[in-house]
Amino acid sequence: MTDWFQKAYEKEPFMIQTRRYLHQYPELSFQEHHTHQFIVQHLEKLNFEMNDQVGENGIIARIKGQEDGPTIAFRADFDALPIEDLKAVPYKSKIPGVMHACGHDGHTAILLAVAELLHEHQAQLKGDVVLIFQYGEELMPGGAQQMIADNALVGVDRIYGNHLWSGYPTGTIHTRSGPMMAQPDEFNITIHGKGGHGAKPHETIDPIVILAEFILSTQKIVSRTLDPVKQAVISFGKIEAGEADNVIPDFAFCRGTVRTFEPEVQEHVHYKMDKLLQGLALANDITYEFDYVKGYLPVYNHEKPVEHIQNAANALNFRFNKADLMMVGEDFSFYLKARPGAFFLTGCGNHEKNSDWPHHSPYFDIDESAMKYAVSTFMKILESENVLV
Repeated sequence: MTDWFQKAYEKEPFMIQTRRYLHQYPELSFQEHHTHQFIVQHLEKLNFEMNDQVGENGIIARIKGQEDGPTIAFRADFDALPIEDLKAVPYKSKIPGVMHACGHDGHTAILLAVAELLHEHQAQLKGDVVLIFQYGEELMPGGAQQMIADNALVGVDRIYGNHLWSGYPTGTIHTRSGPMMAQPDEFNITIHGKGGHGAKPHETIDPIVILAEFILSTQKIVSRTLDPVKQAVISFGKIEAGEADNVIPDFAFCRGTVRTFEPEVQEHVHYKMDKLLQGLALANDITYEFDYVKGYLPVYNHEKPVEHIQNAANALNFRFNKADLMMVGEDFSFYLKARPGAFFLTGCGNHEKNSDWPHHSPYFDIDESAMKYAVSTFMKILESENVLV
């Protein structure tokens, strides 16, 4: 049996160099043209069949096995976020206001290292392996649906994805069968009242007070109208109203997110929010606009692929744990609706290396030694799937 952890360790300098380069030159979702070309140029050196025009900006690379066998796909995303990098490190982002604050630079480095190992060990392949490099994960509608529509999964039997996770310690692998990550919906609401002087509120219809009442009332949707064993989150991330301290404005605006795991819970929250707005409109003589956008599907892992991940982690003597249910969203969920598969988390949190900041923080970083754990897990999954011998 090949020692895949040792092989992954030997790729560590390449992964660190690749990840740090990408970290310095991040690109926003659907704008990843330089990153796309960087990946293509590296894959061109290897023995892969490649299509670099999948969806808007995606890349599919396939390496053929020596015999008939299952076709397994691995996916990495490569877009960044509109966040200012505040870390004091040599590889700090050189692009103002743009940062790899979620680990996608590491995901790309990991999958390129997997590509190199597959190239070097192609003679051991029984089935085919497809590597999916995906754009636009951070911004709805995401890149996954477009890539699937453009035949990214043709011939694929099962698919696996990995996410570096700063909330778990380096050297650990986490996943679970069934639901693991939530559906991240978005909403925008505008309350239209009647503006006027702040000294004469009785002559106005104050949209700020009405919006405040709505925000407070929505918290009761989860705490008082849902079965306590069901999961849901309603959070407000932006509120805008007015320009002066003595003027009641004509309108107030807010936007936020709803996170759920089950369609019936999602519909219940949506319905209750709209009913609250209808009641406020009737009671206060206002009008409103309510734009509710359904997000990515919940990440739902299939049982047998989860077993392959656990077998791989155990064979490598990594610490395997059942992942927590998480209210974050991921468009890997669309691949899992189209094919059996599973998503797993590779711990990259290390307080001594300052890599335990939360995802999407301006101080986010990864423990780069974690990447070899993901690479060796991917390779060991292929052994568990009888694609590598």
